[in-house]
Amino acid sequence: MTILPGNFGTPADRRYVLRTMAFMGGYVAVNVAAIYGAFDEIIGKPAGWLLGLVVAAPVAGQIWATLRLMVESDEFVRILTAKRFIVAAGLAMAAFCGWGFAETYGGAPHAAGWMIYPLFWALYGVVTPFIRSTQ
Repeated sequence: MTILPGNFGTPADRRYVLRTMAFMGGYVAVNVAAIYGAFDEIIGKPAGWLLGLVVAAPVAGQIWATLRLMVESDEFVRILTAKRFIVAAGLAMAAFCGWGFAETYGGAPHAAGWMIYPLFWALYGVVTPFIRSTQ
């Protein structure tokens, strides 16, 4: 029985896609509800902290899904994914620190802390075509 159309490669790839879809589905659902005002009454109150943790949970889950992909893949894919992950994470942290210092010393506009997550995945996409070897 095929759950997803098309060919997603190995069983590890298919599990990764399903896990990512599940976690990001929850992420999108909570954020769309927040955008449309479902949580307006708790924002700025102690319950808002819980909402922040609820939104962060799928992010942690998606990172776990990527780490599981590494564990379940062959050695080449494992090392290649790890290299890309590490380089993208380092670039995202460096860029976000640079922006933070620009805020502190240069009066740059504030960037929300959660922006590091989409920045990380954008950089992962940018570095992926360039990191094609495990060497």
